[in-house]
Amino acid sequence: QVQLVESGGGLVQPGGFLRLSCAASGYIIRFKPMGWYRQAPGKQRDLVASITGGGSTNYADSVKGRFTISRDNGKNTVYLQMNSLKPEDTAVYYCYAMSSNVWGQGTQVTVSS
Repeated sequence: QVQLVESGGGLVQPGGFLRLSCAASGYIIRFKPMGWYRQAPGKQRDLVASITGGGSTNYADSVKGRFTISRDNGKNTVYLQMNSLKPEDTAVYYCYAMSSNVWGQGTQVTVSS
């Protein structure tokens, strides 16, 4: 059974940083495309960042230059480093295994002073 477990969310002040982790079980992320999405209240779930099996990355325009997606195949984990956070980054962040259409449970990120 494929399971994705996110962690690392929380409350942070504007300008701060967080690192989200997505640990996979029952699924080998090596060479697999993975993504981070987010959903704010009353809005649709949108792609934030993705990484291909070969390591190429793609970012939403709103986070380019601030967020970085990466993977550690040895730990079977995908990360999202989020810097220079803004209030508009507030959302539930979800990890997504694209090849298997499996979502994590989400982790809340709140950016507020």
